[in-house]
Amino acid sequence: MSGEDHPGPCPIVRSIEQIGSQWRLVVLHDLREGEKRFNELKRSTGASSRTLSRVLDDLQETGFVSRRLEEDAPVATYYELTEKGESLCPVFDEIENWADEWLVPKADPDADPATAD
Repeated sequence: MSGEDHPGPCPIVRSIEQIGSQWRLVVLHDLREGEKRFNELKRSTGASSRTLSRVLDDLQETGFVSRRLEEDAPVATYYELTEKGESLCPVFDEIENWADEWLVPKADPDADPATAD
């Protein structure tokens, strides 16, 4: 097929461009558990403040995450998935199912269970 048959990247490529960076995926997956404060996300994801701030801004700009500022002392910023972000949860479930089947080492059927850890 020539490049003329496809006016642009396929939907999968366009989707990965929106959600595909390592940190975006980590943050989106982490927010499946519900609303979290910035520092909670920083601890749970292991991202630096700068990286996390950039990723959250990107995810907010693309509509996957919403931000809520609580100005009472102490000031806190909360993040949660939007409807668009939540729509990725089944995708994460399928990726986890695939990983369980294809990435987790399978037990050797000929191994002696008495010698297993």
